[in-house]
Amino acid sequence: MTKNLLSIKDLKVNIEEKEILKGINLEIGEGEVHIIMGPNGGGKSTLAYALMGHPSYEIVQGEIKFKGEIINDLSADKRAKKGIFLSFQYPEEIPGVTVEEFLRTAKTSVTGETQKIIPFKKLLKEKMELLDMKEEYASRYLNLGFSGGEKKKNEILQMSVLEPSLAILDETDSGLDVDAIRVVAEGVNKLKNDKRSILVITHYNKLLNYLNPDYVHILLDGRIVETGGLEIAKEIDETGYENIKSQFSYDGGQ
Repeated sequence: MTKNLLSIKDLKVNIEEKEILKGINLEIGEGEVHIIMGPNGGGKSTLAYALMGHPSYEIVQGEIKFKGEIINDLSADKRAKKGIFLSFQYPEEIPGVTVEEFLRTAKTSVTGETQKIIPFKKLLKEKMELLDMKEEYASRYLNLGFSGGEKKKNEILQMSVLEPSLAILDETDSGLDVDAIRVVAEGVNKLKNDKRSILVITHYNKLLNYLNPDYVHILLDGRIVETGGLEIAKEIDETGYENIKSQFSYDGGQ
């Protein structure tokens, strides 16, 4: 029996007093891959930031339970130390800080243990080889001059180095061509294991062609309105979100 890693119950979240999430219920077991899809403005990224503890996202009702502990009041850094990772849709460029320096600092912060230079170089080299990344990549300034695909691949590298229990990928496929999407998906697949769970938030279903998710959820107007398998994504690919929207409206906008 799969052990629950993340449990979200009746989660309501406001941004500047406007209700965005209107009662999210979701459970993710250890080692599972979940996809959340939905049209723009439905609350997908809000869910990601609320799970990570962004201070601008106010939890007004419900609970987030991670590894059996309610984490509603924990700051983002404390959630990271407990094993939650969020990849950004638009990674920042940081001149003067190399990929290696950034990752070593992040690893030290998350683990609470100083990462010595030589052992960390070895670790980073191993992770980069796993993701088919060239060694000189580590000495480049973080995201500076990176292509869209390189920025997203760097997020996957961060996930690999930090080894979270739950990785949340927010619109990782946004703006990428087919080759870059495939590279990102391959990276995700290589990092999956029976303890690490992955939550992929996306507007498209191109990424799903390369992943084998356990569940696909549709998030519409602040609620998860449908859960199933890849058949849901295929239906959306063929008909868009209009059928689900019409059903949703017919049900009274629940």
